[in-house]
Formats: sequence, structure tokens, C-alpha cells
Amino acid sequence: MRLGIVASRFNEEIATPLLEQARAAARKLGVEPTIVNVPGALEIPLALQWMAQSGRFDALVAIGAVIRGDTHHFEVVANESARGVMDVALDFGLPVANGILTTEDEAQARARLGKGAEAVRVAVEMAQLKARLHEDR
Repeated sequence: MRLGIVASRFNEEIATPLLEQARAAARKLGVEPTIVNVPGALEIPLALQWMAQSGRFDALVAIGAVIRGDTHHFEVVANESARGVMDVALDFGLPVANGILTTEDEAQARARLGKGAEAVRVAVEMAQLKARLHEDR
């Protein structure tokens, strides 16, 4: 299994443990992921696209944290990063799990740190499903 993870550095106090749990989940599944770091959630889809274009990965995972602030910017980042992640999955027919937290505050984000590990498990499961569905060709 060739797994790629794109991780945002923004909101580092949340992003770092989120990534570490994702990495631990991958290793528990016997996978050593390739990890790429980007500045923020809006940069995640482009890095995912580059990884998908490389043809080197069976599945990809997006990791990051978007925490609501006082401006409309939260909505833009949350919506556009999610759309970009889904676009990569559909454009390339590649499992891409979205582990980008979108929360009201840091406390909600901390309560959801397991979502990084969950995203890894989802990506691996979907890659295995894709392989099974293509076996009979």
C-alpha cells in the first residue's frame, strides 16, 4: 500500500498531533506513509493533485485544522479545501480521505484529534476496495 498524506502546518497546535495520530494509524496498518507539509488548508488540494498525478500512490489523506475566527474567511477555507479534496478524488479515481477538521474553536478541534487516524483507515479501506473491484477485470 502506497499512502500519501498532505498535512497543513496552520493551527500547528492541532495539526501536529492530528498528523502524528494519522502516521501512527498508518504504521499500525503496516504502511509507511509519504508525508508532504503545506502552509495551510487551501494548499492541500494542489499538493494532493501533484501526488495523484505522480501515479505513485494507492490512496491519499488530507490533514489539517480550520478553526472559526471572527471573519468570513473560515467559510471560504473550509468549503474550498473540502471541494478541492473531493475534486482530486473524483478527477483521478483515487481514494482521498478528508481529515481536515473544521471546528468552531480549539476545544472542538482537540476533541477530534482522532479524525486523522480515521482518515488513514478510510483511505486504506477504500484503496483495498478499489483493488478488489478491479481484480475481476
